[in-house]
Amino acid sequence: MLAELQEAYVQAVEKAGQSVVNIGTGAPWGGAQWRFPRRGVGSGIALDAQGHVLTNYHVVDEAEKILVTLPDGRVLQGTVVGGDQETDVAVVKVDDSLAPADFGDSDTLRVGQPVLAIGNPLGLAGGPTVTSGVVSALRRRLRGPYGNGLKVIQTDAAVNPGSSGGPLVDLSGRVVAITTATLPWAEGIGFAIPINAAKEIAQELIEHGRVERAYLGISGYDVTRRLAQYYGLPATRGVFVTQVTAGSPADAGGLQVGDVVAKIGGADLDGLGDLIAALGSRKVGESVPVELERQGRKRTATVTLGVRPF
Repeated sequence: MLAELQEAYVQAVEKAGQSVVNIGTGAPWGGAQWRFPRRGVGSGIALDAQGHVLTNYHVVDEAEKILVTLPDGRVLQGTVVGGDQETDVAVVKVDDSLAPADFGDSDTLRVGQPVLAIGNPLGLAGGPTVTSGVVSALRRRLRGPYGNGLKVIQTDAAVNPGSSGGPLVDLSGRVVAITTATLPWAEGIGFAIPINAAKEIAQELIEHGRVERAYLGISGYDVTRRLAQYYGLPATRGVFVTQVTAGSPADAGGLQVGDVVAKIGGADLDGLGDLIAALGSRKVGESVPVELERQGRKRTATVTLGVRPF
């Protein structure tokens, strides 16, 4: 039993490792008179045989030069096809064929499932390294400059600077997520973008160079018991609207500050993460019903979604 488990780990690493690359970046740093080269390092996953590499947006953000080191040691010049700050996903292209990874289904992941993180932590020489752990939680939400509001997978597999953009794989060697961030004040906690979402974003970046998202035009907070008590809200879930952008689809649909949005297009909302996900599944120009509560009364507004401003 132990020997079989050990062999499963080794084979998973060998299989996935054939598609993991190192990404080195260079960007200027300094003032107008003095500019010094600033180096960065990250990881990536071969997306297809045409030279597309899946990585994090923050790995290549502001990079003027990108070098991609393949598993066989070759170093190739890379160019950014496109990047999406909101999901922290980017695609880099090299002019050579690659061995694409075997991708799994992140929707089938379960808490407690063993996973392996492969990457290039700290930019150390000697090729990619591996850490092991489990899926600690699903549907976590990150807020920050990258991946704002994105639902991510939490893992206790060690993730360090330089591992960003590398794969999180199951024991069959299938990529189920790409590692994206750690919390500096939390020990042994890392986060990864579900591969189903990452692949969809990557395909849009390859086809259009950017992601065009449906736009509602509100700002707000997750409704919690504390917030509901403070504002005297009957709802204990949803999105509490704190701002409606003038001229936006929400404004045209009659949404107001103080509303609690409970559903959009029939999808239940527990908070902002669900709202982002619901809008992500909708098309620009689509009319959707928005169910809300206003001063204790339930209402339904019809909103025609616009294009989110860039």
